[in-house]
Amino acid sequence: MEAGACMLVTLNDVLKNAQKEHYGVGLFNTTDSDMLEAVIAAAEELRSPVVIGTAEILLPYGELSLIGPSMIAAAKRASVPVVVHYDHGLTFDRCMEALKLGFSSVMFDGSAGDPTQNMADTREIVKIAHSFGASVEGEIGHVGNADTPDDLSTDLYTTPAEAKAYVASTGVDALAVAIGTAHGVYKTKPSLNLERLAEIRRTIDTPLVLHGGSGLSDDDFRNTIREGIAKVNIFTDLCLAGTRAMQDGLDQGLDYLKARNLKVEYIKQAVMNKMRLFGSVGKA
Repeated sequence: MEAGACMLVTLNDVLKNAQKEHYGVGLFNTTDSDMLEAVIAAAEELRSPVVIGTAEILLPYGELSLIGPSMIAAAKRASVPVVVHYDHGLTFDRCMEALKLGFSSVMFDGSAGDPTQNMADTREIVKIAHSFGASVEGEIGHVGNADTPDDLSTDLYTTPAEAKAYVASTGVDALAVAIGTAHGVYKTKPSLNLERLAEIRRTIDTPLVLHGGSGLSDDDFRNTIREGIAKVNIFTDLCLAGTRAMQDGLDQGLDYLKARNLKVEYIKQAVMNKMRLFGSVGKA
């Protein structure tokens, strides 16, 4: 894009090329301006497209009306393509709030409920979001929490038939799939069903999303991207980096502002490590 062009884009602008060239674009949740600064700085330094976001469950730690405008402003002045994504939207009202604020993408997550209702609700969100010029991510199957990971409940895994029917019914621009990952800090090593992922990739052409990425091994990331994942969600690893920075700041006797800058740097390095691993460096 030309210098000065707005770099606020949708998932369609970054994931289709990622899918074609077999690399992953990271979604990094940013609940405050420190995390936001770190992620954008990492993307610009490595010339990587990036997705920044927050999720409905995270709003108690960064209210949407406060952090949202900052995210959008940062994306518009960035020198690389930035998607501003509302992740795991659980309610219609909050999804609408994100769209009205100017988010370029939303995820409606009805995966924990009735599958038929999930499709109906997602279809309505798609219709509205597309009228805003925004993209939509949906989920079929269910990515659980690390204390009850999906690899202990394989009936929650996404099936190729479910994925095909869901995409055809809803028109989503990206699809989160359940293949054995979980949100949060893993207590045991997750077991990912790469064969299932490959089957889904062969069945549909919609870009696929991996949730519960923090804590996976480097090989897990490489293998899932190889088998068709185009977007990888990361949050817990950023929190861990920030916590280490605060502890190191205390140990070093830093004042608040210097400790804050250390936090930004640690998170930035964590993001850059993931971008290198996902293969998105130089793709902006």
